[in-house]
This record gives sequence, C-alpha cells and structure tokens, in this order.
Amino acid sequence: MGGVGAGRVFVLSKDGHPLMPCHPARARELLRKGRALVVRHTPFVIRLKDRTLAESEVDGVHLRVDPGSRGTGLALTDDKQQNDGQGGLFTVRRGLVSVELQHRGDQIRLCMRQRAGYRRRRRSANHRYRAPRPDNRSRPAGWLPPSLRHRVDTTYAVASRLCRYAPVTEVHVESTAFDVHAMSADRPLADLEYQQGTLAGIEARAYLRFRWNNACAYCDATDVPLNIEHLTPRGRGGSNRISNLVLACVPCNRAKSSLPVEIFLADRPERLAKILRQARTPLNDAAAMNATRWQLLQWLRKLGRPVNPWSSARTHWNRHATGLGKTHTVDALCVGNLDHESGDAIVRLPDRALVVKATGRGSYARTTPDRFGFPRLRRARVKRHFGFTTGDLVRAVVPAGKWAGVWTGRVSVRATGRHSLTTPAGRIDVSHRKLRLLQRADGYGYAFRAEGGPSTSRKTG
Repeated sequence: MGGVGAGRVFVLSKDGHPLMPCHPARARELLRKGRALVVRHTPFVIRLKDRTLAESEVDGVHLRVDPGSRGTGLALTDDKQQNDGQGGLFTVRRGLVSVELQHRGDQIRLCMRQRAGYRRRRRSANHRYRAPRPDNRSRPAGWLPPSLRHRVDTTYAVASRLCRYAPVTEVHVESTAFDVHAMSADRPLADLEYQQGTLAGIEARAYLRFRWNNACAYCDATDVPLNIEHLTPRGRGGSNRISNLVLACVPCNRAKSSLPVEIFLADRPERLAKILRQARTPLNDAAAMNATRWQLLQWLRKLGRPVNPWSSARTHWNRHATGLGKTHTVDALCVGNLDHESGDAIVRLPDRALVVKATGRGSYARTTPDRFGFPRLRRARVKRHFGFTTGDLVRAVVPAGKWAGVWTGRVSVRATGRHSLTTPAGRIDVSHRKLRLLQRADGYGYAFRAEGGPSTSRKTG
C-alpha cells in the first residue's frame, strides 16, 4: 500500500452531470474564483458554472461495496493501467472517497417488538374473550422483515447517491454466504452431519437436564422444579438456540427476570465464566447477511451499471497482501480482483472516512407511551417550526453570552422557537433567528473518522 491522501470532493458539471472528483485544494480554488458553487454540505458537492459534460474528460470510477449486518462500507476507486517498463501492465487502485454506512436494524427490531407488545395488550384488555386471529396473511415474493429490508434500502440509497455525484461505471460488491450450521457446531461439517443438529434424537429439556446434571445453573439446587431459562433474554435480542438455554430453579428464574446473565452474575465471575463457556456466538448477523445478499445484488443492478459479485476470500486476500487493517471501508477498497503477482496494488487510501448513520425521519406515533404502553402525552402534528425541522444541519452565530461563537450541528426544534443545537461542546439553546440552514434533514447523521482507525460499528463478515 502506497500511502494516505486527502479524500476527494464531488464535482458536478454546469448541466448537473457528475465529473471526476477533485482534490479539496482544487475545490477551494474554484470556489474562491467564483467558478463553482456549493450544492451540498455533507457529503461536500460543488457544481461548476463554466463547464459542461461535453467539455470535460471523464474517465469514470468504480463503486465497491462491502455489506455488513450492522455496517456497510462503500468506496469509490480510480483503477488505472500502468506499464512496468518491460512490456507488461499492472493495475493501480487509488481510493478516492470512503463511506461507512451504519444501519439501525437492531433499533427497528426492538421498536417492532415493542409495538407488537402494545398491540397484544390492547387486544387482551379490550377483547378479553376474542379468539386469536388466524395466521393466514400472505406475503409477496422476496418479502423481508423491516429490520432486514432497512439494510438493503439504505445501502441502495447511499450507493444511488454516490452514483449521482460521481461518474460510476462499474459496481463491485462482496457477496458471501455464511454456513450457519457449521458455525453453530464450531467445526467443519460433511455429509450426513448437515442433517443432524445438537438435538438429534433427543428433546431440549432432556438435553439440558443431562448437560446441567439436573441442577440449577445459577445455584446448583437439585430436587426442585427447574425452568428453561434464556441467558440473553428474548426481550434483549436473545434466541431460542440451545446454547442460549440453561436450567434454573424458580427463585433464580424470578431473580434474574429479564437481566442479561453478565449483569445477574456480575458478583460471581467464576460461575459466569462456567456458564458462558457453553454459550456460542449469536448467529443473528450471519443469518441477516444470508437473507439479504441476493436482494442487495438485485437492487444494485437497478443503478444501471454492471454489478460484479466477489467472494469474501478475495477481499481477505487483497487486504492481507496489502497489509491494511480491517474496517468496513478498507474492506470495500479491497473488493474485486487484484493480481498481486503481476504487480497490482492499492497505492492510495483516503485519510478519513465519512460515517453515515441511519437515524430515521422521526416517528409516526400520535402519542408518547409510558413503559407499560399507555399513552402518556400527545405529540404535535407539526414537525416544522420557524422553517426548521429536527435533524436539519444548521449554523448558529451567537454574538454574546456563554455560547458566543459560530456553531455547526444538528438542530432539535421546539414550538417556542428556542431550538436545541447539538455541537461538539454539548447541547445549546439557540433562537431560530440566529440559525442559518445548511442542509435539510434526510434521515442520516454525518461524521468523520480517521481512516485506518477503529470502526465505530461492529464489523461482521
């Protein structure tokens, strides 16, 4: 790997078509001379006033995508052929822009489960003797749960936005299938082993009684009624996998309630370590990747560019050969074919990555419930106050007082006009008269991190 350089700035032609991204110094020069104007604040996009697409030379860039369950990496690269001086050619790949998209699938899942709980309470309270509704609703082909659909939609949305700002000619995406059965067994499987799981020929309760010697896993009580207990509660994302189940006596089961086992046994580390030895890594992320990988490819083909799927082994080999660290954006940079024997190399890495966090566009709920699901207060029907909406990127000029200065951040609006502004120094209250709109809220939050540093989302796959 050659080195680290400044990330490029998106450039549009006079007629709005994407041109080759330029260096930030070049963008500042164009703005200073009045040859360009700012189109978008984040990501930063400028538009030329004196040049059309026909008058420009556009080589094109490649979009590389590294999908993940909790985060997705996207990178724009410039691949060029160079002569090695002996009649041979090798590929030089330069990273132009790096984007790390952070999904909120876990948040959507929790909200859906909370909403389902509220609905069940209302049905049982208002229609005590009503028979259960039959499960006969059909779903269209390709249906995905909202938490998984969100991963596909947001990845496609960010990729589509990058295609509007940059002349993307090809799309390269990592497409990997996880062997969930082998991962649950912690070893490679073959032949008939795929037809038999942990509970082959035995019931779950009998298996747990044998594994825990007919005793409570928390206090070793015997000759008492034992309940099946979830180490990670279902309400906190736990599954019904046998590795997440133990036997617990009634007092321990009630004492643990919905607490994670790490909190319940925080004062007994030896017993906690003993119990966690039987628990295996959750397979939620691997299952999410398997469920969404084909639909993601189908949606990326709607961009109108050739889509080339690649294996994760190829990405791993490219990253290992170039000596790069493991983050979503670096993996995206390494997606695709590189013939290291012929001299192909990654010669440039952007100095920082744009972190795009999916935040949503607010809630459509008409009331704010308490923790029991009962309405606590009514929400306002109007979301825009004095020209601003929660999530807008604004600049505040405070002439005097404790927070004197110029501040830039996301605003939370109030009907009084005294809005709350999130800044690196904390939250401040600013009058709407001192705010200037930079960019409308689009359902995402933006930040930057140094490339090569630790990722802010957990890397999966």
